[in-house]
Amino acid sequence: MIGEDPNHILKKIHEMVLIQQAEFDKIFQQMLQELEQEKIFIIDEQHLNKEQAEFVKNYFQQTVRPRLVPLMINGYAAPKLKDGSIYLAIRLLRHDRQNAKPAIIEVPTDVLPRFVTLPRIGESEYIMFLDDVIRYCLTEIFAIFKYDRIESYSIKLTRDAELDIDDDFSDSYIRKMSKSLKQRKAGKPVRFMYDRRIPDSFLELLIKKLQLKKVESNLIPVGRYESFQDFINFPKIASSCLQQVQTMPLPLPHKDIDPGKSIFKNIQKGDILLHYPYQKFEYVIDFLREAAIDPMVTSIKMTLYRVARNSNIINALINAAKNGKSVTVVIELQARFDEEPNISWSEKLQEEGVKVIHGVPGIKVHAKLILITRKEKKGTTLYANIGTGNFNESTASVYSDHSLFTADFRITKEVQKVFELIATEYKRGSFRHLLVSPLNMHKKILKLIDNEIKNAEDGKRAYIIVKLNNLVDKGIIKKLYQASQAGVDIKVMVRGMFSLIPQVKGMSENIQARRIVDRFLEHTRLFVFCAAGEEKYYLSSADWMPRNLDHRVEVACPIYDKRIRGEIKDFLDIQWKDNVKATSLNENLDNPNKKAPAKTIRAQVAFYEYCKRKLGDKVDDMTKARAAKMKKTPVMVNRVEP
Repeated sequence: MIGEDPNHILKKIHEMVLIQQAEFDKIFQQMLQELEQEKIFIIDEQHLNKEQAEFVKNYFQQTVRPRLVPLMINGYAAPKLKDGSIYLAIRLLRHDRQNAKPAIIEVPTDVLPRFVTLPRIGESEYIMFLDDVIRYCLTEIFAIFKYDRIESYSIKLTRDAELDIDDDFSDSYIRKMSKSLKQRKAGKPVRFMYDRRIPDSFLELLIKKLQLKKVESNLIPVGRYESFQDFINFPKIASSCLQQVQTMPLPLPHKDIDPGKSIFKNIQKGDILLHYPYQKFEYVIDFLREAAIDPMVTSIKMTLYRVARNSNIINALINAAKNGKSVTVVIELQARFDEEPNISWSEKLQEEGVKVIHGVPGIKVHAKLILITRKEKKGTTLYANIGTGNFNESTASVYSDHSLFTADFRITKEVQKVFELIATEYKRGSFRHLLVSPLNMHKKILKLIDNEIKNAEDGKRAYIIVKLNNLVDKGIIKKLYQASQAGVDIKVMVRGMFSLIPQVKGMSENIQARRIVDRFLEHTRLFVFCAAGEEKYYLSSADWMPRNLDHRVEVACPIYDKRIRGEIKDFLDIQWKDNVKATSLNENLDNPNKKAPAKTIRAQVAFYEYCKRKLGDKVDDMTKARAAKMKKTPVMVNRVEP
């Protein structure tokens, strides 16, 4: 599509979206039928029995109605629909279809559950969408009007989410961000989704009244319901056979971190690599908590991009400041869709005495870094944690990521330089060990690939193994093609956007590409280069995209510890052998599943077992210790007085 007219490309994308939407609707209907076989029924307002109808009316009156604000749209100024919110477009009709009156009601999913569990009938469970609860009670909402029939259709508007931050530095960065966020809420409409059953005349009226003429080329007809991401909070009903099987009782402890002992002393023994969610992300929080109370710790520096709603990370940083530590936090205000909570966290941290740095507009700080300075007998020691994913305890339970604890001076000294670089607005800095965007990472990755090309041409063994979320950088892709043509063996695991075309004769026949989609979101970024047998391993926050390599502060950390290199190698080997949840990425874009032999390997389960084996007898000892502790702990019973 490179070089094609943008309008033609957008038209093709729109056609593909419509095909995929139709396929999605088909799959959803199949799921409903399968649920019914398990005696789980998702019913609408037309299929309620007497008891259920009474329940729905009571629920509506007590819980839903106070949250509703109907908007009449005939003869009034166009209502401003919220970005991404679900609305019901209402048409009030008389039997003669004359003088139809239109209205709009927002479905309040921001404050109420999307699903309502109805009274059971025998062994059968019944679930109802909040949308349909409102539909069932529309006559009560519009009782003052003399209409004998009411139609309703779901609609949803998507607005432009780009933030407009100008180059005028006379105003504070936070104030600019806050102003820009307000503008986003009224951003230009870019897509309009609507119930495909809506009459053409009513759709035309909505487009006119909602001033959507400019998005007519991006109108998406869908089924009765919108926002299927709400299914992540589907009620946990009684049918246990459909609940996710807990094949991996997570998280596991780490063999190199002794419970009840100083985490600094554990790190002094050697680098420690965390694999979460397989292992406890809480070790990162413990790292900060210990630093907050350790009298030998003088300072804590940390980057934050996305933070959990009730963040223990934030609490630990605040406690450290209260205990007299020098605490500096680089909090990225431009983390898309997390801008508002990040502004709030920023203000809270500043109120508690934490020094907050916001960086500069135009360059996001996406690196995942913690640096702790500690006075010890031999002098000052720096301890660092460098990760591939956010310091967020919520996502750490569902995203597969890695982070490295280290006191290696080669690394920690350069982590310190990264923080200095950010504080001085990226005006200087040179690095021998870390790859740092936007300074040297892009150039050094190309150089590492060039080195593999040279080794292959010299008859030496040459290979590259890469695990990423996205691979779209043109320069790197071109270099990988050159490497393939030189005979470099390249294995690529990419979960998201992927612009390279593998397995094309004469261009990329030595490049194999795969993707794993399973219970955990594959989020880790790892790079391995053969380097003529002196393998180079990197753990990184950066994908191979122009935005990461040229417009963000990112860090790729070399792995010097041989034990940890071995762990990463084992992890990547297990991932590559997956024949259950892996698909091959090819030039046809059909992503075929790998053919499963008699012995199946599901990488995420296999790696959990690997981590468990690494613990050896320690896991049994810990289980026994926990059981003994529970046995000794008295059970507190709340007494109920007569």
